[in-house]
Formats: sequence, C-alpha cells, structure tokens
Amino acid sequence: MENDEPHGSPSIAVVDNDASALHAIVALLGSLGFGASEFASAAEFLNSRREDKTACLIADVQMPGMTGLELHEHLTAKGRIIPTILTTAYPNEATRIRARKAGILCYLAKPVGPDALLGCVRAALARAA
Repeated sequence: MENDEPHGSPSIAVVDNDASALHAIVALLGSLGFGASEFASAAEFLNSRREDKTACLIADVQMPGMTGLELHEHLTAKGRIIPTILTTAYPNEATRIRARKAGILCYLAKPVGPDALLGCVRAALARAA
C-alpha cells in the first residue's frame, strides 16, 4: 500500500512481508517526521514504478521470493543506486558482511530503534541528495 508524499519531500520505501514490522517501521518514520510508502514484497515495490522516485529503501533481509539484499543487488545491476537499509529479526555476521560488500548503508536488527533508524535514514537521504 502506497502513501502519497508531500510534493518535494524525499521518498522512502519500506519493503517487508511481515505486516506488523512494516507498519511499525512506517509509524516510527512518521513519528520522526518522515513519510513512507509501504510494500509487502520486493515484487510489489518493483511493480510500483516508484524506484526512480525513491531516495531511501528500507527492506527486510528475509522475504519470500526476493530478499532485501537480492532486491538491492537487482536494483544495482540495473544501474539504480538507492541508499539501502536492511532490517532483520535474525542478524548474523555473514549476512552483515555480504550486505556491506554489496553497498548496503545500514544493517539493523529488529525491533529497529528510533535513534539507529534516524541516523541511517539521514545518511541515506544525504547520500541520495
């Protein structure tokens, strides 16, 4: 489900197949003064035609079909570089290292804290600008 952003504000896309986690991150972004579009899967995001308007992508690591890391790698292979934050309920060092090598900006454990998310979103939006 997409939320319309006010004209001129940076677009943040949140992709997570867990509805409660998706809504929690979007609500957290809202409480920090950001708006975001919600997507229940990588395919939903890719089919939305929003990737060119997205300044920051927040995606879950483990999703059916295409993982958050695979989504980032897919976009990068197409030449679409979007500063990306990965979230996971199951953090592990091997995935964190792979994510960093792939150019992931932040790798955050769920539940995502407001300070960590804010720092990552600010860094992503600065990189996108």
